[in-house]
Parts: sequence; C-alpha cells; structure tokens
Amino acid sequence: MATGKITKRTVDALMSAGKADFFWDDSLKGFGVKILPTGRANYILQYRMGGAEAKTRRYTIGMHGSPWAPTTARMEAERLSILVAQGIDPGEAAKQQRREAVDLAFSNFADRFAKSCKGEGWRKLADQCLRLHVKPVLRDKALTKITRADIVAVLDRMPDEQVGNRRNVFGVMRRLFRWAVSRGDIDRSPLEGMETPPAVQPRDRWLQDDELRRIWLHAPETHPCFGPIIRLLMLTGQRKEEVNNMSWAEVDRLGRLWSLPGVRTKNREPNRVPLNDLAIGVLDDLAGGEKWPRQGRIFATSTGARYTGYHKSKLKICGSACKKDPLGGVIGVQKGPLISMV
Repeated sequence: MATGKITKRTVDALMSAGKADFFWDDSLKGFGVKILPTGRANYILQYRMGGAEAKTRRYTIGMHGSPWAPTTARMEAERLSILVAQGIDPGEAAKQQRREAVDLAFSNFADRFAKSCKGEGWRKLADQCLRLHVKPVLRDKALTKITRADIVAVLDRMPDEQVGNRRNVFGVMRRLFRWAVSRGDIDRSPLEGMETPPAVQPRDRWLQDDELRRIWLHAPETHPCFGPIIRLLMLTGQRKEEVNNMSWAEVDRLGRLWSLPGVRTKNREPNRVPLNDLAIGVLDDLAGGEKWPRQGRIFATSTGARYTGYHKSKLKICGSACKKDPLGGVIGVQKGPLISMV
C-alpha cells in the first residue's frame, strides 16, 4: 500500500502513471487518493464508526480539480475526521443533506402531499392553499428546518379579512406536517401547540323564496352548465362539487334516484338522493329527452372538461337578475349549498 505526502506533484505523478491504485497520506489518517482506470483521481476518507472492530467505510470527498486540490481536500478530510470522532457518520450526514435539499425541500414535499390527498375537493383545497399562500413564503426550505416562526410568517402574510382562508391554510399545513411525522420525515410538527385561527362567524341570512325564484329563472342565461347546476343545487341540497361532478352512471330515471359513491362524498359514505319531478326535468333537458346516457360526465364543457367558471357566471347572474328583476346584494352573502356554488 503506497503512502506518502499527498501533494499536487504526487497526484499529478499518479495520474500520469495511469494505473488504478490507492495512495494514502502518511500524516492524516484515512486521507487518500484513489486513481481510477481512466487516469482521473478521487480524494477519499477511509474511517470506522465504532472502533477497530467496525467495518471500514469510505467517503468520496470529490474529483481532483476545482474546487478539490490536495490542500482543500485535506482540509475537508480533517473536518470529516472531527465528525467521525464525534460519532457522526459523514456518509449518512451527506445523504441527509442531499435529501433535505431535494426530497424534503418544502416546495417538492408540498407537491407530493397534495397528490396524496384523497378526494377531489380536499386535494384542490390543499393545492390552492399551498400554491398561493405557503410556497411563496417557505419556498425550498428544508422541512426539518421549518419552525413555528415560519408558520406565523405564512399566516401574517395573509390579509386580516381572509378569516376563513387563514383557517383553511392552517388546516392544510397541519395535515401536511402530520403526514411528514407519520412518514418519519420529521420528528415533530412546527404547528404543535399552536392555536387554530378562529372560525368564520356563521351567517344567519338565507335566500328568500322570491330570491330563489329569480335565481332559478336567470341562471340558465349565464352558461349551459351553470344554470342546470344551480337548479340541481336547489332541488337536491347537495354540495357544489358533488353536483358538478355528476355522471350519468350515477342517476337512474326509472328509480328516480341519484346514487353517490363514497369516494365522491365529504364524509366518504355513499349517499342516495331522491330525484323529484323538477330534477328529472333538468336532467331530461340535458340528455335531450327521457332516454339518459349510461355513462359520461353530465356537466361537461365544449372541450369535455369539468365546468369551473363559477365566478364569471355568478357575475352574469347578478347583472342579469338585477337588471330585469332587482336582487340587490343578496347573492354571495348566504350560507349553504347554493351559495357555496356562487
């Protein structure tokens, strides 16, 4: 086993020889140069964790060339030797560092969390909250380095009037960090011990019958999907996404029944919704007659995609209804399935 002082002259001579071999420094234990068959050289550190009986391990400091020269490689080997003396494995530390820089970088981890969310509504909420409010603050900070102060910075950045949105963002972050704990990516959640932001004050005004009548009449003037969706929300009392994602396979005209599978409901439980004459009539209009298709999305745009133009249609229905039959400012201040749509 060749030994001696690792210098630039030594390394150049070893590389010129073009022979695969090891050369160990005689002053710094474990520090060496590995000459590859290609003639290039790697600086390495050989060490043991746990005494003379432990298995020998090797850590590659880097290839000869900028920034690694005999002097800089020796300094790095000395630093790593101190870690070994402290019981820290340089190889494992480097793996963790790379993992934090890529896998545990918040932006990348948040994307994986959003994809793991079950249910279209929850997944959409998580993606929106993370993309609009959390990622711009935490960016690529390692999950293990995120503190409670970082969470406060996310919430403080949001306008005070967004009471409900602040609560949603807090809930998404709490679920994300709990997921990270369950996977063993972090030991504790930075949200542990934090109080949940206050809930939105419940509203106590409902649309009156005459207001519902006017919305019923003007909704079809907005969009071919929005009008029927609004009417079925009124008639079934179901949630916006449940109605919007209806498929022909779920509805039975003869049995006058709409059967929602558990994967499409908020509580993950199947739901059977009776269809009255008005609801049957809305679906007949969409099907072009009493013979309904057996499959396919009921509310599809011209491209076949799901309908998403709620805001534009709401503005149209407000303008149309106010112009022809004034509604005042009632739309948009109610609670319940109808107003969750508009």
